[in-house]
Amino acid sequence: MRVVIVGGGNVGTFISEELTKGGHDVTIIEVEADRVAKAQRSGEPMGVEWVLADACEVDNLRKVPLDDVDVLAAVTGDDEDNLVVSLLAKQEFAVPRVIARVNNPKNHWMFTENWGVDVAVSTPHLLTSLVEEAVSVGTLVRLLSFERGRASLIEVTLASDAKAANQDIVSLDFPRDSTIVAVLREERVIFPRGDTRLLPGDEVLVLVTPDSETNVQNILTGR
Repeated sequence: MRVVIVGGGNVGTFISEELTKGGHDVTIIEVEADRVAKAQRSGEPMGVEWVLADACEVDNLRKVPLDDVDVLAAVTGDDEDNLVVSLLAKQEFAVPRVIARVNNPKNHWMFTENWGVDVAVSTPHLLTSLVEEAVSVGTLVRLLSFERGRASLIEVTLASDAKAANQDIVSLDFPRDSTIVAVLREERVIFPRGDTRLLPGDEVLVLVTPDSETNVQNILTGR
């Protein structure tokens, strides 16, 4: 897979290092000359190509080029730059998947398909979800969204008085456009089947669509 990362700071270099370990072809576009020169002298991350350019300029992106890129990740420390890069990548080069970093959580609402963003990653929102997931029992927590919000991964920790507690999955009549992907029970991960019985305290991970989310919530949180 060919990946272009815009932003060669700590986030961009870490991502590129992990991807190259997985055998992917990675290019970093960075606007600061000193940072690029230092990386090229050190040769780290190993196997990563560095390009000195302002990725907010479409002519610079044509030099990379982006025509055969599978994924572009805009991870600079500036939300405006990440949005501009995402829009150019999608509209000018039709990059199949564009991922953008959200630095200011108040800007999260802008990171949509209108700006070319397929997946927006907001650390504060993610941390909030993880905190809720750790402390909430009997409530729905949305962990991740996929495909511009057309699917979401949600989590519910079953309360002791939940209707779904001590019931087999097959008897709960989940919507067709939802799937229980895993059940976390104590220190075990259970890949469920129809005859898997849900128990109080189980963390149930479900892949849902917007149409099925409410029904799934009622099934797992109803008393």
